[in-house]
Amino acid sequence: MDLTHDQAADAVERHDCPKCEAPAGSPCRTLGGKVAAKYHTARFTLVAKLREELEVLVPAGRGPGRVWVERPPLAVRPAETGSAVIRIGYARCSMAEQEIASQLVALEKAGCTKVFQEKISTRVHRRPEMEAALALANNIKEAAPDQAVILTVHEMKRLARNAAELMQLSSDLEKADILLELLTGPLTGVYDPNGMGAMFFAVLAAAAQIERNYIREKTLEGQQIAAAKGNHGGRPKVIDDDMLTFALALKAKGIPVPEIAGKLVIKTGKNTGKNPSVASVYRALAEAEEADAAAEALADGIEPCDHLVTQHSRPAATHRPEGAAL
Repeated sequence: MDLTHDQAADAVERHDCPKCEAPAGSPCRTLGGKVAAKYHTARFTLVAKLREELEVLVPAGRGPGRVWVERPPLAVRPAETGSAVIRIGYARCSMAEQEIASQLVALEKAGCTKVFQEKISTRVHRRPEMEAALALANNIKEAAPDQAVILTVHEMKRLARNAAELMQLSSDLEKADILLELLTGPLTGVYDPNGMGAMFFAVLAAAAQIERNYIREKTLEGQQIAAAKGNHGGRPKVIDDDMLTFALALKAKGIPVPEIAGKLVIKTGKNTGKNPSVASVYRALAEAEEADAAAEALADGIEPCDHLVTQHSRPAATHRPEGAAL
């Protein structure tokens, strides 16, 4: 429990007790007409921060064990018209080049008192601005428990990356008694994380996980289809087959590799129209020679690895005079 005993008592006594019918401002009472030693569960669970507590004790200042006498109601300043709700906005996009302005405009029109924004990859686990938004909302609720605070986002996917994060966010909002608002999408509206709102968050988590699994399956399926067509992804080769054929022909004529590189022109990619580097030409020629050597080995009925060992690893046979001892 984050609250002190007196703070918890003040928060509980803002509500009438459903069990003993003690009015707001007074502690709970026993059947014998005494001040109870602890508040009834049905009463203290009305306070979001106390819902998970097993018991909430009545402070000594309330006189537990004495004859119960109704106390004057707590002085609670009513919320002013037009300031009953505080909206805290959060905007996020995954990449620096993605547009975030439309989110900011929508949050401003929604009347957000403060807007936190960040451009951060979905692979990053910690989102500092989201943490700051939740921290501000918690501070407001601690200072004014009766103040309605809403975390507002443009759309659901700005909240979390997966079901686990969404469920954790739901738990954090529920404990702090903070509402959630979605400005766009089929689920547009304000949701209380308690009661039916908790079911809403569970549905959101399931939907987020299903969508994530679907995207992953479609991505893998697309990769398999592309691989079947010979497209294995990655950057295109700097030296294509035509360039390689030309380079091999020039090398067969004894032209040095640096000069060969100067005669080749890249046809695709960001370096279109430029000459490939000498290192790229050396690498392409070496790979071509290895491929030819492997093809010759297979044609001779020799495994490629044995062929390479024969060429490079085995010691060369030495000439021995006829009749020399082994």
